Amino acid sequence: MPSKMPKPGELEPIETASRDEVAALQLQRLQWSLKHAYDNVPHYRKKFDAAGVRPEDLKQLSDLAKFPFTTKQDLRENYPFNMFAVPREQVVRIHASSGTTGKPTVVGYTQKDIDVWSDLMARSIRASGGRSGDIVHVAYGYGLFTGGLGAHYGAERLGCTVIPMSGGQTEKQVQLIIDFKPDIIMVTPSYSLAIADEFERQGHDPAKCSLQIGIFGAEPWTNQMRAEIEKRMGIDAVDIYGLSEVMGPGVACECIETKDGLVIWEDYFYPEIIDPVTGEVQPDGASGELVFTSLAKEALPIIRYRTRDLTRLLAPTARSFRRMDKITGRSDDMLIIRGVNVFPSQIEEMILKQPKLAPHYVLEVSRPEHMDELDVLVEMKPEFAQAPAAEQQAAAKELQHHIKSYIGVSTQVRVVAQSAIERSIGKAKRVIDKRPK
Repeated sequence: MPSKMPKPGELEPIETASRDEVAALQLQRLQWSLKHAYDNVPHYRKKFDAAGVRPEDLKQLSDLAKFPFTTKQDLRENYPFNMFAVPREQVVRIHASSGTTGKPTVVGYTQKDIDVWSDLMARSIRASGGRSGDIVHVAYGYGLFTGGLGAHYGAERLGCTVIPMSGGQTEKQVQLIIDFKPDIIMVTPSYSLAIADEFERQGHDPAKCSLQIGIFGAEPWTNQMRAEIEKRMGIDAVDIYGLSEVMGPGVACECIETKDGLVIWEDYFYPEIIDPVTGEVQPDGASGELVFTSLAKEALPIIRYRTRDLTRLLAPTARSFRRMDKITGRSDDMLIIRGVNVFPSQIEEMILKQPKLAPHYVLEVSRPEHMDELDVLVEMKPEFAQAPAAEQQAAAKELQHHIKSYIGVSTQVRVVAQSAIERSIGKAKRVIDKRPK
């Protein structure tokens, strides 16, 4: 595999442009996107009119704050095609979410949208250290929504050789990695641990396989989890971000040379951070909910979409674009346990600091009487799996103490048998809510 660091001339001019150039391009594209949405989507016209704003009211980037938010509910209410800004005949690909939590949300792409997506995914893979000719094992799902397809487009656009493989069939995943010797894997963090477990079950050291880079997305994960994955699999683990409503994977990606947060491809997406309660725009550096506006999407323009992801905007480093902090939680992942806000990723962080505990865990929330209770189920690392009960209890007690000290919530920690916790075959299920509905 060639050098993972970008050479002079490899980056696109906009990736190294001045902030003024970036802002000028954003303003031009944002004005187009607002007008495109207003002129062609009755829902946006109605919402803009109700808020008393028109596209021409955007004179500078900060004026975007005057415009209304878009939510997942807006998409559901306009099911199936009423959010499209072009005739259905011009939409070359349509994805619908499963709709398990209500009506499905539908996203669509024109050919130009697909081309932009391919280019941005190629840019993301290159930022992660991938180059033309590398073999890429895509283990994101190829199902109803968009992860696997976006990854696929980008890898092909960059000139890589793609090995498509959906989530699940973990034995086969390992077999293909051994046989085809890919340089890069694109996968969720939790599923990479299941793959590492399967390598070891088959008698192979995952750190000695051909993989050099992992591009991880689709679920929140901590830097502690990154360190665990890098050590176990002997790779550089890089974070990628996207969501189908905004485009799919490739909205933002870390650069391998810095690994200091996700670089937002600001030439195509305008980010804001808002207070999740008041909706007020926050300054760069302040934490809050991430909001995205698309700057060039034709089929499904997205104006101020509330992602529910919690992060903050950071100054540029490896590229001219701003970064966002690693997303370690979503506003809808948050548990409120006896008045304390708890995110699964906070507990994950505590687990990974314990030398004898494995990164496989699940949180059970129950209400046996009047108060919520939180149980943490966790496994010992394989090398400590046969440790005496007293040693396992001591590890549980220590974790319990740390959670109480650092997060402020009382828990019951239970060490369970090896493989008792269901392994991820895509996105990990971290919370089981047993409270009466």
